[in-house]
Amino acid sequence: MTIATLPTLEETRRAMGIPSTDEVRGQRDAVGYAATPEGMRKAWQLSAEPPMPEAFGAEVAPGVLGVIGPHDDYICTARVYRRVFPLVTARTVILVGVFHGYRRFGIRDRLVLDPYRAWRSPDGEIPVSSLRDQLAAALPAGMAMKDAAAHDSEHSLEGIAYFMRHARPELEIVPILVPAASFERFEAMAHALGAALAASIGARDWRLGRDVAIVISTDGTHYGEDFAYAPYGAGGVAALEKARAHDRELMRETMSGPLHAAAARRFLETVVDPADPDRYRVTWCGRFSVTFGMLLLEAAARSLGLPPPRGIPLALGVSVDTPELALRDCGIAPTAAANLYHFVTHPAAAFV
Repeated sequence: MTIATLPTLEETRRAMGIPSTDEVRGQRDAVGYAATPEGMRKAWQLSAEPPMPEAFGAEVAPGVLGVIGPHDDYICTARVYRRVFPLVTARTVILVGVFHGYRRFGIRDRLVLDPYRAWRSPDGEIPVSSLRDQLAAALPAGMAMKDAAAHDSEHSLEGIAYFMRHARPELEIVPILVPAASFERFEAMAHALGAALAASIGARDWRLGRDVAIVISTDGTHYGEDFAYAPYGAGGVAALEKARAHDRELMRETMSGPLHAAAARRFLETVVDPADPDRYRVTWCGRFSVTFGMLLLEAAARSLGLPPPRGIPLALGVSVDTPELALRDCGIAPTAAANLYHFVTHPAAAFV
């Protein structure tokens, strides 16, 4: 890819549902997520109504150090959002997001920050914390960059941010997109950012979990022949059950118990070829955000002198396992098909 073919800021903003300004990040997806206060209020209300997604049986109190949760459309996923994101009660949240378009932008091996003062949401602006620039300044050269077009092109953080802002109006965020890298590069970036975050926490007299938390965005397996992933057949109930069982086992193996680098490595090597991270083994779009986010949480805790955070799987929804929420009258609708031949899993886990 040459520089001339890279997406421009103008092109990217034209594709947004609500374009950004130079100061405020707009909204990429104004269909899958709420764009109005009424839509957000109804999505929040209906997300608490049964049937609930398949749970692991664990109960976790609010005030967690971090979570892993989905970013799929509210209409099929908000019940999982409600299960996990309200557990985060810190005012300042490090949002670790999927960068779906990293190849188009030619960005690898470094973290992508945004340059905005705030993000819009259906309920009002979400300030970007001053912590962002403090952390960026502490990182080694070449480890991070700011790119408005990259963030404007990406939807993996906005739906989560809006949902959390609705519950906690005082929310402020540090949005980070994670492109492809080797495991060793993810470790180096996580160690550097974790140390910088720990230093900032100490300087501000904050506590991890009470004042700042880490939220990791991912959707799980994307199943179907149009996803080029159908190891259990073209689809149907049996394929769904096998894909869900695989993801539940992956969560138990990598997101349960004391968090160590080995768990993050096991997760990455399960979902991609470690010799070629661009190549999926299992189609988790959050293959890089989950790997980096878990390493970051472990590194920050270690730099603060805390024991390893403990992972607790909470739920695993699927885009077809519960009825869609009645949100179409608010302008909220699916952005992709959801059926037994084209479905996505929605993992949720907490770290305490």
